Amino acid sequence: MLGQAFGLYSHMRNNRIRSGFLIAGLFALIYLTVWGLLLVFNGYGGVPRGRTAFGEAGRQFWAWLPVTTLAAGAWVFIGFRVNVGLISAVSGAQGLSREDNPKLYRMLENLCISRGLTVPKLAIVESEALNAFASGVNDAQFTVTVTSGLLAQLNDAEVEAVLAHELTHIRNGDVRLMIIAVVIAGIISLVGELIFRNLGRVRVSSDDAKKGSFVAILIGFAVIAVAWFLAVVIRLSLSRSREYLADAGAVELTKNPDAMISALLKIAGRADIEGVPSGVMDMCFENDPDDFADLFSTHPSVTKRVQALVQTAGGRMPAMPPHPPRVAERQDLQTMVEESAAGIDPAARGPWARPPGGGSASP
Repeated sequence: MLGQAFGLYSHMRNNRIRSGFLIAGLFALIYLTVWGLLLVFNGYGGVPRGRTAFGEAGRQFWAWLPVTTLAAGAWVFIGFRVNVGLISAVSGAQGLSREDNPKLYRMLENLCISRGLTVPKLAIVESEALNAFASGVNDAQFTVTVTSGLLAQLNDAEVEAVLAHELTHIRNGDVRLMIIAVVIAGIISLVGELIFRNLGRVRVSSDDAKKGSFVAILIGFAVIAVAWFLAVVIRLSLSRSREYLADAGAVELTKNPDAMISALLKIAGRADIEGVPSGVMDMCFENDPDDFADLFSTHPSVTKRVQALVQTAGGRMPAMPPHPPRVAERQDLQTMVEESAAGIDPAARGPWARPPGGGSASP
C-alpha cells in the first residue's frame, strides 16, 4: 500500500511516488495557465459575433496543445542543460579542486565509496552564511556546494553530516526533481507576475465586429492565480517532504545522528546566503523561515528536524543548546580557518563556543 511504509527505504520509495504525482501536477498547471491566458486574450481582444470567449479559448487550447507540450519539454530540457552553470552564476559558486581542500574531498569520497556512488564535484560560495546545496541532473553534472562560513564554523563530523545530507538528495533523485519543479514553477510564476502587473491596463474590446467578455477576463485571471498558487504549494511540498528523509539518509551514511543535530543547531538562523535567489535557497540544506514562519517555509523548522532525529535516529540533544550570533565576525572566521589548518579540532572546544582568550575548553 502506498500509504504504508516500513523503514527508511520504504519511506524513500513512497516519497518518490508521491513526488512523481506532484511533478505531473506541475505539468498540468502549465496547461491550466495556457487556458487562463487564452481566456484573457479572447476576453480582451474579443471574438466574432455569435461565438463566445470560452468556446474560442477551448478551441485554441486543443489546437495548441502539441505546441504547448513541446514548449514545456524544451523549457525543461534547457533547464537540465544549463542548471548548474546558472545556479553557479547566481550564487557566485566557484569550483573547488582536490588541491584546494583535500580533506573535504576525502570526506566526500569516503561517503560515496560506502554506497558505491559516483563522486560529485565540489564548489564553494564565499559567504559567512552556513549552508550547502546540491545541483545537477546526472552524474556528469552533480555538484555539492558549500559556503566558506560552513567550513569555518562546523567541525569535521558536522561537515561530513551536511555532505551526507546533500549526497542523499542526489542519491534519492531529489535534486533532479527540485530542478524540474523550479523550472516549471518559475515559468508559471513569471507568466502570473507579467499578467498581474498589467492588470490595470486591460480593457474589453469595443470593436463592433467583435465582442469582448469581461467575465472571461476575470475567470482567466482567476485560473492563472490558482495555477500560480498551486505551483508554489507543490514546490514547497517537494522540498519540505524530502528534508526529513535526507536527514535520515545522512545518519545512515555517517552513523552519527549527534553530528547532524549539532550541525542543524549551529546553522539555524545563520543560513541565509545574501544575494542568492529564493529558487536556489529552496535547494539548500537550510532555508531560514521568513515572516510567515512555518506556513510558506520551504523547509521544516530546525526544531522539528532535530526532534525527528532524536525520536527516530537515537540522536541526543547537546547539554548546552546553542544560541550563537546569526553571523560570525570575520575575525572569528579567520581564526577558525587558521586553527583548522594548524590541526586544532574545533570539536575539542565543544560544538558552539570558543573559550575567551582562545584557550582550550576544559573537559
